This record gives sequence, C-alpha cells and structure tokens, in this order.
Amino acid sequence: MKKNDIMLAVFLLTAIVFFIIPMPPALLDIFVLFNISLSMIIIFNCLFAKETLAMSGFPTLLLFTTIFRLSLNVSSTRQILSTGNPGKVIEVFGQFVGGGNLVIGAIVFIVLIIVQMVVINKGSERVSEVTARFTLDAMPGKQMAIDADLSSGAITDQEAIERRNKIQEESAFFGAMDGATKYVKGDATAGLILTAINIVGGLVMGMMYQGMSAGDAVNKYTILTIGDGLVSQIPSMLISLSTGILVTKASKAESIGDVLIGQLFSVSKVMIIVGVAMIGLGIATPLDPVFCFAFGGAYLVIGFILRSKQAASAVTEEVEEEETAAEEVRRHENVNQLLQVDPIELEFGYGIIPLADTNQGGDLLDRVVMIRRQIALELGAVVPIIRLRDNIQLNPNQYIIKIKGIQVSEGEILFDHYMAMNPGYVEDEITGIPTFEPAFHLEAMWITESQRERAESLGYTVVDPPSIIATHLTEIIKQHLDELLTRQDVQNLIENVKENNKTLVDELTPKLLGVGDIQKVLQNLLREGISIRDLVTIFETLADYAATSRDTDILTEYVRQSLKRAISNKYFGDEESTDVVTLDPKVEQMIMGSIKQTEQGAYISLDPQIQRNIMNATELEIKKLENKGEAAIVITSPIVRMYFKRMTSDFFSDLIVISYNEIDSNVELKSLGVITVSD
Repeated sequence: MKKNDIMLAVFLLTAIVFFIIPMPPALLDIFVLFNISLSMIIIFNCLFAKETLAMSGFPTLLLFTTIFRLSLNVSSTRQILSTGNPGKVIEVFGQFVGGGNLVIGAIVFIVLIIVQMVVINKGSERVSEVTARFTLDAMPGKQMAIDADLSSGAITDQEAIERRNKIQEESAFFGAMDGATKYVKGDATAGLILTAINIVGGLVMGMMYQGMSAGDAVNKYTILTIGDGLVSQIPSMLISLSTGILVTKASKAESIGDVLIGQLFSVSKVMIIVGVAMIGLGIATPLDPVFCFAFGGAYLVIGFILRSKQAASAVTEEVEEEETAAEEVRRHENVNQLLQVDPIELEFGYGIIPLADTNQGGDLLDRVVMIRRQIALELGAVVPIIRLRDNIQLNPNQYIIKIKGIQVSEGEILFDHYMAMNPGYVEDEITGIPTFEPAFHLEAMWITESQRERAESLGYTVVDPPSIIATHLTEIIKQHLDELLTRQDVQNLIENVKENNKTLVDELTPKLLGVGDIQKVLQNLLREGISIRDLVTIFETLADYAATSRDTDILTEYVRQSLKRAISNKYFGDEESTDVVTLDPKVEQMIMGSIKQTEQGAYISLDPQIQRNIMNATELEIKKLENKGEAAIVITSPIVRMYFKRMTSDFFSDLIVISYNEIDSNVELKSLGVITVSD
C-alpha cells in the first residue's frame, strides 16, 4: 500500500475507535487540536485554489472530516459525563470564551450555533444546490461549443478531449458537493443535540453520583459543554465556510484573494469618493473625527496613488503599442504560415455573422459539424476541418466557398427572409424577390416571415438561410470530395480496416498496391458519388484483381461491380421500374476502336465530328428523361462505361453512367431511348 493510503486508513480507523473506546484526556487534547488545525488547512487551501477542480476531492474530504469530528464529540461527551475531565483544551475553551461568566459563555456559544446553522450552512447548501443544477443544465451547450470549435479548427482533438473531460469532472464535482453539504448541516444539528445531552446528563451525573449541588453542577458541566461545543463547532464552521468559498469561486486563473482585493481596491475614483465621505462623516456627525479622518485620509491616499499608477500605466501601454507596431514592421515575416492552405473554407460577410455566432442564437457551426457526420455516413469519407471566417471585403450577405484556397462557388442570402421554391406542381404564385437556389440553381423567391405559413400551405418548399448555406456547402464538398481525399486520409482508412481485417490489408498493401494506387481507386468512386464506406468489400476486390492488373481505372470498374447492390440501391431504390437510356452497340464499338493505350494510361482518340454527334444524341435522349422528371441515367456495357463517362463528363456533369454488371438482378429497367449516330 502507498503511504497516503495508509495515512487515510489510520485517520478513518481512529474515528471508528473514538466511537467505541474511551480516550484519555491527553490523547483527546491532541486530536482536538489536530481537528482544528485540519479545518484551517482546508479553508486556506480552498481560499488560495486557482480553480474549483483544484479541490476535486473536497466532497469526500467533507465526509471524512465530519465523521472524525462526530467521533471526537462522542468521545468528549463520554469523558464529560463519566469523569468530568474531557481534557485541558475543552476546559480552556469553555472558560476563556465566557471570561469566567457562565451567562456570557452560553450566549456566545448560542450565537455561534445560530451563525453556523442559519447563515453559513444554509447558504453553502443553497449555493451548492443551485451551482449543481446550472452546471448540469449547461453541459449540452458546452459540449456543442466544443464540437463547433473542433469543426472550425479553433482547437485540436486533444484539446477537445481535455475540455470534455473537464466538463464531466465539473458536473460530477458539483453534483457531489450538492449532496456533501447535507453532511455539514447534519453535523451542526448533531452538535446542538449533543450539547443539550451534555448539560442535562452533566446535571444528573454531578448531583446523583458526585454529590454536587445544583449550582456547582450547572457551573461545571455547562462550561465543559460550551468548551466541547466550541472545539467542535469552530472547525465545522470553518469547513462550511470552505464549502461556500469553493462553490462560489468564479476566477479560473487567480486565487480568490487576488480577485477580491483587485476588484475592491483598483478604481481610484471609488477610493477618493469613499475618502471624502468618511471625512464628511467626521465633520458633520458626532462620530469620532480621529477615526473618520484616519480612514478618509487612508482612502484618499490610496485613490491618488492608484490614479498616478493608472496614468503611468496608460503611457507605458501606449509606448509599448508603438514599439510593438514598429517591431512588426521591422521584423522578418514568417512566410511559413502563409504556405498553409485550408482544404475547405467558408467565408462570409458581416451580415451573416449572427448565423455563425452561438451567442446570438446562430447554429451554423452546429450545422457544419452535422455536414461532416452526414458525408461520413453517406460516402464513407472523412471531410477535413471546415474553416469558417468572416471577410469584410465581401458584401454583407454574401458568402464564398473555397477548396484548397481557390473559390469554387458563392451565394447570397437575405437575413430574416426565407427561400421558397416551387417543387413543380404548385400553380398558385406568391410575391417575393426572385432569386436562384445556390446549390442546385433552381428558381426561387425570397419571402418574409409573415408569408412563410401561406407558402408552406400552398406546397412550396421553404428553407431558412442557415439551411441554404449548409446545403450549398454540402453539395460543393460532395463535388470535390475526391480531390480532398489525401494519401494520409487513405492511410488512416487502411489502419481502421486493419484493426479487424489484418490479413486482408497485409495481402493488399504494399505487396499488390501502394497507398497512392488505392487513393486513385477511391477517388474514382467518390468522383461519381459512390460511397467508399464498405472498405472491406473494396479491398477484397482490389486484392482479387490487383495481381492481374495495376491499372487503377480497370480496378475501379471491378470494384463498382462488387458494389452493385449499393449502386442499384442508390440510383434505383425500391421503384418497380426505372426509366433509362441505353448506348447503341455501334457507338460502343466506335468508342472502343478509338482507345489508345499508353504507359500513362488509356485515352480516347475519336474524330471530333463523331464525338460531337454522340454528344448531341446523348443530349437528345437525356431530355426525354428530364421531361419525365427522371434522373439522367445511361446504361452501357462494362468495357465501355468508364470511357463513355470520361468522354461526357465535360458536357454533362450530372450524367449517371452505369454498366449492366453494376445493376442488381432484381432491378427492372425500362429503356426510353438509345443513344445512336448515323453512319
């Protein structure tokens, strides 16, 4: 056992022994003085603690000291009633406090009991209860603030963990303090009851067993009882006061002495006013002018000293600011910081700041956190930290989205307005400011709060500004997620899979494919919106085919075929049949005949006129699907799919190209047309 554990065990064992075995007066004196000194140690530790959690063991300490103090009460009561000699300390306290007068001693003792029970105990109990309640109520908000800071990059993962642990420790501490204060309250009540028992029992013992007169018995046992009560209640009062100090401590960086003295005696104007008022009292009232002038003069001196210090401090600060500014101009700029490029940035004008400020009720930071979670669940990729910052160079209601430092999209909102969009079947019109929804470029209207209920009742889709920004940001991230996936991200994904599939990962990398090759396959999938969450299936497929081909485009096609259930569910869902467009076999042969293989990969060498004809035919067939409100889906043979997708990507960014091998057997398709060209 450790030395500290042994000392704690001895402390508790001593308390138990005091309850059972009579203690000699000399030993009782020692432990009474130890109890008083221990209470002084506790109160001064609480007074000088930098923060509340510096005394995190206080609730347990409160229980231990209460038990120890009650055991001393029981032992001293036994000595008072049995021998009339509880020790020198108790006797001296009883005689000294009353100054030899029984009535004065009793009154002082009663006042002490009232202060202890009514003021200190009651106040500490109430403060502990309220603090515990508010601490628990504030936990969700603090947790959300940590998530927001983490998502914006203001803190690191380790700092977030430390802050969360501190919140949990605070809630546990104040919850324990709420219950521990009941021990102190019960201790004071028990002390009062023991006092009454000592007086009554002492009278009975003195008159019946020691032959004392009633007056002598009252005098002796009352003094001893007062002394016993004082040596018990004084430590109890100090510890109750410690409880109040600890739970009311607000400063997180200074001791309470620094806080109180600094706040009371730091304003020169206050000191001068109080000094003049005290001198005025000495002149205009019968109060002793010597004392009034002394206090008034002292406050005036303090006030003028503070004023001179503040003036000197202001000059010093001004000089330091000028020197700092000059030093900033002279010093060499640290260009390394300028080389850092944030993967994703959302910059906004000052009019959008309330949406991102949690103190003003904004929830944009929380929505950013949810975006990262949503994309992780939907596409299986970890989105980098999204940096949010205001930009005074933008219009007040404008925002821009940057990917790797380059602006890729922008939008503008109207604060205190809502965007209403017609889903296509609403015939009634509403008045508003015409605009376009930034994520999907749909026609929309800005409407006011008073119009919102009517627009929703008519069937319009109504969204608020934070939702508009969050949706736009989500779509931009999805469009560029492939280029945001770095080799380090892929390595992290590999390590996650390796925890439960060590054999698979060891077979795949680095024997068959490097991290860069796996990255290219995953990027190919993300580029077309295919989820990479099922990494085990992806890695299994790569391990099967990487031995015969290291072409990442070919490997991507094999992986897509292994993910056909997920692809079918994504594009066809539970519909009985889906309208699609197919590719003419002649066109497929044209494309395959134009493929040129090089060391850097394959490319299409197709006659420009033929390619233009294919694109025109594709556009014609796609319009048939769009007119029916269907997604633009083209079905091809497996060998042509990736080349046709690559050829059409510059013309139709939203075109979905799927091969026959990527369609689940239970999916029923209906062809609305065939993409073909004349000879």
